[in-house]
Amino acid sequence: MNQTFVILQVLNGVTFGSLLFLVASGFTLIFGLMRVANLTHGVLYLMAGYTALTIVRGGGNFFLAVLAAIAVAGVLGLVIERTLLHRVRGNVLSEVLMTVGIGFILADLALMLFGGDPQTIRAPAMFTGTMRIFGVPYPRFRLVTLGFALAILAGLWIVQNRTRIGAIVRAGVDDPEMVSALGINLPLVFTGVFIVGAMLAGLAGVIGGSFLSLYRGADSEILLFGLVVIIIGGMGSLEGAIIGSIAVGLLDAFGKSLVPEISYFTIFGPMAIILALRPRGLFGRKD
Repeated sequence: MNQTFVILQVLNGVTFGSLLFLVASGFTLIFGLMRVANLTHGVLYLMAGYTALTIVRGGGNFFLAVLAAIAVAGVLGLVIERTLLHRVRGNVLSEVLMTVGIGFILADLALMLFGGDPQTIRAPAMFTGTMRIFGVPYPRFRLVTLGFALAILAGLWIVQNRTRIGAIVRAGVDDPEMVSALGINLPLVFTGVFIVGAMLAGLAGVIGGSFLSLYRGADSEILLFGLVVIIIGGMGSLEGAIIGSIAVGLLDAFGKSLVPEISYFTIFGPMAIILALRPRGLFGRKD
């Protein structure tokens, strides 16, 4: 195993982990903090990606496409939460079945509109090409993904730990009756958190559609990776989302390059061990 190989796989793992963090950060807000089993997260990723693809192919600006995709994911999240999920809030089985059904409907709609062939969003010229990292040429856009993830991480940490809304969300999860007694509209706060989580899935859809591709099934694959990240890192933990994303990214990169025949085992094996030893994950919140 030479040095170039190791550097390349570490970069692949970290940049793929950055994409997973964008997915898992929204997922941990909805699933981890709010305890809402939202399995539409993957299809929000897919629909946002196709929205950006449509705008870019129509001659639109990439950054405009990013904003439009985030907005579409946010609106879909609002509609799903306010018209459907709030009716079954607290009933986990109903939440799972409803969100799985919505996911199938939207995924089939995407298949009908865009077909089943893999399609890639064209990134702007400033993000294309390669640059040398530790002497190894590497795609610039994957490094841009890392930058996006770091920016989102900083923003979420500040909001969660240094703002009043972050304190309200944390208190609302731990003691909703007390927060409601203070006159705070907790359902409205949770709707806002749900929308933010959906918008993060939308951002991930544009990024993922640019350095991976969009196709029927990409939604379930990214959702599965997001679940693994949350299980390893722990529900409701931003630190867990970071560690879980990096761990899964590195396991995926080295697993596919060294032992492709059992690449899924290299991800799900450690997940099963962590789940057996620490059911809440490495940094999971205690109920």
